[in-house]
Amino acid sequence: MRFVADPSSRIVVDVEAKLPGRGLWIRAEKDYVLRAVQKRLFSRAAKAALEADENLAVMAETQLAARMLGRLGLALRAGELLLGFDTVEKALRSGKPPAVIVEAAEAAPDGRRKLQGAALANGVAPFVVGCFSGADLGLALGRANVVHAALRPGRIAERLIFDAGRIAGFRPLRPWIWAGFSSEAAHGISARGPSALE
Repeated sequence: MRFVADPSSRIVVDVEAKLPGRGLWIRAEKDYVLRAVQKRLFSRAAKAALEADENLAVMAETQLAARMLGRLGLALRAGELLLGFDTVEKALRSGKPPAVIVEAAEAAPDGRRKLQGAALANGVAPFVVGCFSGADLGLALGRANVVHAALRPGRIAERLIFDAGRIAGFRPLRPWIWAGFSSEAAHGISARGPSALE
């Protein structure tokens, strides 16, 4: 994750990696950001006196979450987001299964198991994002009671997966796991983040 110093020499999060100035890169994990703040590693790397807020890790997580939720809203407007348990289950059993499953963190275990069963029966292993509450998803999508959603393959899905690999350093994604299925392999998550997408 990229951070930069603003004109007042304060460190700010650059989630989009587009802000002007010399970038200071840190692994997208809460502990690494906290350590950088506590040990003044930004100043050491920049060879200049910089100020980093003690809540910088929270700011990074918040901005990542907002970016991901914004992408889901974009996917909905583009017609690439499927909503509702029945619609998601049907898509998982189809010949063109979704690339990403988004489910509320409080989704019922029974519903999760049924969707996992549909994916397993079709031999697919979608990337699963379960780190947002139903209220967060509902607010982002302008709908009430959003528990299950699915994102069709494409550019928005690729970008969401990339950001999910980063937010996984701050909150659990709650991936699907079953016998013979490695969630890390399917999600392409390693210490360096998501792998290249097909």
